[in-house]
Amino acid sequence: MKLQEQIYLIGKQAKEASKKLAVADSKVKIDSLKEAAKEINSNYKSIINANDLDIENAMNKNMSSAFIERLKLNKDRIDGMAESLRDIADLPEPVGKVLSEWERPNGLKIQKISVPIGVIGIIYESRPNVTADASALGIKSGNAIILRGGSDSFNSSSKIFEIINKSFTHKGLPNHSVQMIPVSEREGVDIMLGLKDFINIIIPRGGISLIKKISEISKIPVIKHLDGICHVYIDGDANIKIAKDVILNSKMRRPGICGAAETLLIDKRLSNNLPELLDELKESKCEIRGDDEICALDESFIKATEEDWDTEYLDKIISVKTVSGVDEAIDHITKHSSNHTESIVTENESVCKKFFNNIDSAILLQNASTQFADGGEFGFGAEIGISTDKLHVRGPVGAEHLTSFKYIVRGSGQVRP
Repeated sequence: MKLQEQIYLIGKQAKEASKKLAVADSKVKIDSLKEAAKEINSNYKSIINANDLDIENAMNKNMSSAFIERLKLNKDRIDGMAESLRDIADLPEPVGKVLSEWERPNGLKIQKISVPIGVIGIIYESRPNVTADASALGIKSGNAIILRGGSDSFNSSSKIFEIINKSFTHKGLPNHSVQMIPVSEREGVDIMLGLKDFINIIIPRGGISLIKKISEISKIPVIKHLDGICHVYIDGDANIKIAKDVILNSKMRRPGICGAAETLLIDKRLSNNLPELLDELKESKCEIRGDDEICALDESFIKATEEDWDTEYLDKIISVKTVSGVDEAIDHITKHSSNHTESIVTENESVCKKFFNNIDSAILLQNASTQFADGGEFGFGAEIGISTDKLHVRGPVGAEHLTSFKYIVRGSGQVRP
């Protein structure tokens, strides 16, 4: 069978499965997810063996250490993947919720009820854990899922898919509830993006070039997860201890994730505190690229270029700039942000309010690390991505966001005059 015919069949099967999933019993979904979590835990060695092949291929291609860090699976990360499945299983049922209800003067009773979207296509590259998270969130929200993993994580993703899919069917979910495109070549993406009769939404996870290409050629609506040029602004009224902790965690906890801080802005009122604020980054082997005032502090610091302010490093690199208060910080972020996540460290509530009111990013934090930009940390169990769009969802995309709604209207014989 030709690839186009294969992918067309996958789309058709997903559409059929979505009709059954939309009315699937909540207990069956919960049991399926918990079974998948158990099997992920039990089969961690086979997942690591598959991941080793992907790591070896990445090293042979001379991929960056940051890229390999995103790709790498170990027992702790696999345990975390299974824990996410259990967390998603335990979430409140997102389908069939009465979102609002009211009665009209003519006696009509109207309810707004949550329903699944239908079929969701997930296109991702180097993060094999997306296989588990996307599958689980799709099932919890009553949607059929079509996965297309990239070549870099293909072995890992295929093994995780195999384990999960077996668990789902064993516990009574419809066949083809979750499917995977059998090839990693870009041709598979192009064919998938043409299945507008079967797929309702495309969610891409990957580099900005992939996401832009998908947005340009897709015949299906796209929920975009663009790059994370995230900022931390240290205000003149910041608690210095909090500032140091937030800076270090925002950049260095996991430098290769989209919620990692890429630019640090510091109020010039804290000029005497600059060495203290940057010392732990330097000790952690983070490369610091700064403006003239920052570079004057240490000969190892590199002069930042205009390009640096627009760069998502995904590595142990941060650009640092001194600013004359919150207004200049807002101006800089407005110009250079990807509208993902920004944090302000301050004890001044009026400054914080101005920051929150004037910055149009999906996630804004006060006195907290940008690395809290995560569906699990928001209580969503996991996420498919962080949407930088405004339609139809923004921020972490969890199970409840993978629903639409319909109106149920009950009458007693009313006719419209």
